[in-house]
Amino acid sequence: MMRRCLIVAAVGLLALSGCSSPAAPPSQPNPAAGAAPTPAPGGPYPFGTVQAKAPATVDGKVGVVRRITTDKPYVFITMDDGAVKDPSALEEIQHSGGHPVLFLNQRYVKGHEAYFKSILDSTGAVLGDHTVNHPNLKGKPLAFQQKEICEDADDFKTGLGVRPTLFRPPFGNYDENTLKAAALCGMRVAVLWSAAVNDGQVQFQVGDKLRPGDIVLMHFRKTFKEDYEAFLARARKDGLTPVPLADFLG
Repeated sequence: MMRRCLIVAAVGLLALSGCSSPAAPPSQPNPAAGAAPTPAPGGPYPFGTVQAKAPATVDGKVGVVRRITTDKPYVFITMDDGAVKDPSALEEIQHSGGHPVLFLNQRYVKGHEAYFKSILDSTGAVLGDHTVNHPNLKGKPLAFQQKEICEDADDFKTGLGVRPTLFRPPFGNYDENTLKAAALCGMRVAVLWSAAVNDGQVQFQVGDKLRPGDIVLMHFRKTFKEDYEAFLARARKDGLTPVPLADFLG
């Protein structure tokens, strides 16, 4: 038993040091094959659970979160729009166990419900609201914004079997009406991002690496596979483990 404990401790130290090729537990994917070990939704998490909750709704407006405050080596992946239905997406996400949040638009999901439902049902992904048509909401009347957000959520309840409660404003643009409309539509938080992946390259808002608590944005594009694998590789390089964002928003 003592020898087994020493081995486990050694593996934990390698993971914390950001080693690019840590030994993978038998129940987890092999990092060398392009996967990043992650827990199932709800934990337990390899470096301890972080007690967090969504910013409070105040004066009828949802709160906004750009990243999670944590000293644990955790990172979060989100996927937007749904424009390109890459056939490799399901396998990529299943293999890595990344548990992304999918912030989808009804305009891209309509008629392709089976594709997105297979991802949601098979990977631990969480559904998010990204409006019906992906307009720039900032400056628009409250009624317009409410229609875009509510109808997106209502249609997903019908077509995908779940009504989202996490919201991302298109382009990251919002105003007071956006936060009010989101609350009226049953959203509990507006989620932005602190890093992004484009054309197979991770781009940072601060510094030159991913930081614990970063929320990473990518899209359903032709470069889905390259972008997702770039995120996983960068997370490993920076010593971070992808975990489910929804669990850290209370």
